[in-house]
Amino acid sequence: MKFKEIDAQNQRVEQITTSHLVVGIDMAKEIHVAQATNFRGIVVSKRHLSFSNSIEGFEKLSRWMSELQQKHRLKRLIIGMESLLV
Repeated sequence: MKFKEIDAQNQRVEQITTSHLVVGIDMAKEIHVAQATNFRGIVVSKRHLSFSNSIEGFEKLSRWMSELQQKHRLKRLIIGMESLLV
């Protein structure tokens, strides 16, 4: 069982290419934080982005990701997020 989970994870990782912007989001109740990297895990943003849990915050995140994609000529986007469920 464990082998199949690792195999599936490896297959997902292998799909990430040099044209991907990878954005990790740490979710919280009111303020979320995002960081952007390239396919190798090298940070491509000058600093992380803090954004609110609102439509305005989502629009801020969307603009930030679009600007980074244009600046670094990255055509694809992968977003990963983790939340703590209590």
